[in-house]
Amino acid sequence: MSPTGVNPLRRRHRLELITSLRTDGPASRADLVRRTGLSRVTVSGLVADLIERSIVVERGQQAAAGSAGRRPTVLGLGPAAGAVLGVDFGHTHLRVVAADLSGEVLAEGHRALDVDRSAGEALDQAAGLVDALLKEAGVDRADVAGVGMGLPGPIDRRTGVVGSSVILPGWAGLRPADELERRLDLAVEVDNDANLGALAEVVFGAARGARDVVYVKVSSGVGAGLFVGGRIHYGASGVTGELGHTQVDPDGSLCRCGSRGCLETRAAAPALLEILRPRHGDGLTADGLVRLAHGGDVGCRRVLEEAGRLIGRALADVSNLLNPEVIVVGGELGGSGESLLTGIRTAVDRFALPAVATAVDVRSGRLGPRAEVLGAVALIIRDSAHMSRSLKAA
Repeated sequence: MSPTGVNPLRRRHRLELITSLRTDGPASRADLVRRTGLSRVTVSGLVADLIERSIVVERGQQAAAGSAGRRPTVLGLGPAAGAVLGVDFGHTHLRVVAADLSGEVLAEGHRALDVDRSAGEALDQAAGLVDALLKEAGVDRADVAGVGMGLPGPIDRRTGVVGSSVILPGWAGLRPADELERRLDLAVEVDNDANLGALAEVVFGAARGARDVVYVKVSSGVGAGLFVGGRIHYGASGVTGELGHTQVDPDGSLCRCGSRGCLETRAAAPALLEILRPRHGDGLTADGLVRLAHGGDVGCRRVLEEAGRLIGRALADVSNLLNPEVIVVGGELGGSGESLLTGIRTAVDRFALPAVATAVDVRSGRLGPRAEVLGAVALIIRDSAHMSRSLKAA
């Protein structure tokens, strides 16, 4: 027997069940037998014990699969297994979720906020929203395994410092993870929003199970998250995926980065809205553009397709370097329909090597505006150090 009075083999088998539910999602008892290789009797006994302790809960029955027999009960992780928090700072919003260890959202909140202007105010707002959501979800702070945090700007992986006074003027020089940790008294891990979008679409969304993925976020800028060989690719200092600062016109408009003719000056949301406002008015927003495109507006669809061709030209070069399985298109304009995707596919097919273009599938993201915050959740769930601390009492 171990010092805690628990048979070491039984403890290991319990952790195998919990890990399976965490990494592969909810499952029936029969599914757990197949996943873990444990006997049906062992799984049944362990599940009964974990249900009694609220570490595992029953979530209803599986959908019918052509059988007239009784449908098996689906099991998922319960509140006693612990929870994680995701915090997503956009340029104009704050989104926070509390989730269980399998990524099931327990509570969610969203606020419009000028994040760029004041890091202190944004972090204070995030801390307040976290407190409210923990209360709503009935989660004790002591049961939180960690906090994932996303920011729409470059973060130096060596120092944890926000590195751009242009993209995030109110955050330059800060270590945002340290600042949020101080407010929450919880461990915080920070990453770029496009990286988190890529991770979310791989773990929960359109690229689930793929190992080589490019996620492109088309919003106020154009950023990319690179998922290479089953892991986020960070490069030497963490400043990867700055697709929007690929030069497309040496004599073009001045970009916020200081260069001329960057892709985002032609294909990001502000540039497209500028083209369309003479026809649709100064109040046109990115959401409005998406609605008009879905409604069949020819001008909006044409502008989106042209933007897609510019983005696709840059993605063709990225594809020639990385040979991805999937390109996932997300961000504010990612759900605008086939026009943007058609432009991207056309350019990738034309400018990437034939073998590369044939291998890659260009898809819309499935997670919409929640991609980045769900990526922040996935960042903690996939971190074995966080999870081992959370599950040590199982």
